[in-house]
Amino acid sequence: MSEEMQTFLAEIEAHLDQDVVPFWPERAVDTEFGGYRTNFDSDGVPLPCPEKYLNTQCRFIWWFSTLAGRYPNDMRFSAIAKWGFDFLLRYFWDNENGGWYWKTLADGSPLDAAKIMYGQSFAIYALSQYTNCVGDIRGIEYASRTFDLLQKHAADALHGGYLENLNSSWERYTSDQGGVNRKGLDTHMHLMEAFTGLYGVTGDDIHRRKLLELIELIRERMVNRAHGCGRNQFDAAWNPLPAIAIARTWNAERNGPGTSQSLDTTSYGHNVELSWLLHRAIDVAKFDATPYLPLTRSLVDHAVRHGVDWEFGGVYRDGLPEGMAVVLEKEFWQNAEVLVGFIDAYQRFGEPRYLQAAKCVWGFVRDHMVAPSGEWRTLMSRDGRTAIDANLGNPWKAAYHTGRALTESVDRLRTLLGWDAALAGNQADSREKVKG
Repeated sequence: MSEEMQTFLAEIEAHLDQDVVPFWPERAVDTEFGGYRTNFDSDGVPLPCPEKYLNTQCRFIWWFSTLAGRYPNDMRFSAIAKWGFDFLLRYFWDNENGGWYWKTLADGSPLDAAKIMYGQSFAIYALSQYTNCVGDIRGIEYASRTFDLLQKHAADALHGGYLENLNSSWERYTSDQGGVNRKGLDTHMHLMEAFTGLYGVTGDDIHRRKLLELIELIRERMVNRAHGCGRNQFDAAWNPLPAIAIARTWNAERNGPGTSQSLDTTSYGHNVELSWLLHRAIDVAKFDATPYLPLTRSLVDHAVRHGVDWEFGGVYRDGLPEGMAVVLEKEFWQNAEVLVGFIDAYQRFGEPRYLQAAKCVWGFVRDHMVAPSGEWRTLMSRDGRTAIDANLGNPWKAAYHTGRALTESVDRLRTLLGWDAALAGNQADSREKVKG
């Protein structure tokens, strides 16, 4: 097993260092307007990028901050992270009402001033990491301010959780057109992820308490216990609802706001992502994981049983809660999240099938999803022979899913192989100057 795992590690680490890390610095930096470009074709050639989204700009800040911490002697990464932070602060921060605009034009001109919790969560997540890895204290100051604004304006004191879609003045919409008054697992999972990163930097008790509230809410309300998978959407009181596309965020780019889905499905990618993010949150908050392990394990088991394509490799996009995959295409982010999530589950529970599932996913990614220029294609057919969407970047696709999955997988595999800190440090030193 050790030799097999070493090969697994070597392949993922080589792909990280030689492909994904070099892909973004030379492409993403918008030297004309500031911030980051997001749109690239199948060869990595820039496409027109007329708009900039809060969540994607923040994901790039997170990514380059992470690289600054991972490759401390390569000063490019901290400079690129600061470049993105300065643009974000200048053009996305609402100086009148506080919080971050959802969308601007390429030059930073305001386009959508709404306060969308999905985007606010990524601001907290990215800016916490920015301070942690780059050392610029402004990041954690604005992350903390954003957290405080969420408690003041978006926290639902009656039912728990957070109102997800508010207008520019932090007010709730009077109409539910496009499902804007629904609550969902996706946003609350990323808020949990954000509060984890925030507490990890500040150590403030209020950040820990709100993190624990989210973990409990997710456990009690957002998972279908009978089948071991996540539920997508709810009303304000947490009654489950058949999923629809939500304006601006959840599946909005696929079906149009308010469009009903033919089936109320669950996402294998979200379920496994939730599992490993819960483990991370529990570790950072330093409390007993035992009560939560049956839940996190059930999320992984559901994906292994029903979501992994053991014939062609990879993981399907969506399936029914009670079993049977119904959307058989292979999308980049689901495969990224289950890659690290399956390795994480093997670390936690020691079940060989979790590691085999991770290898099954990696084989598909390696053979079909990775483009010659290094990044992952967006959407592939089930057998991997056809790129349904071959583009390597779009307004929602950055290095957050792919890069994070690779770094997390490398670190976990090193731990499983028993590499000590000194050896890991020597490896990092040997990779400080990556191709690019």
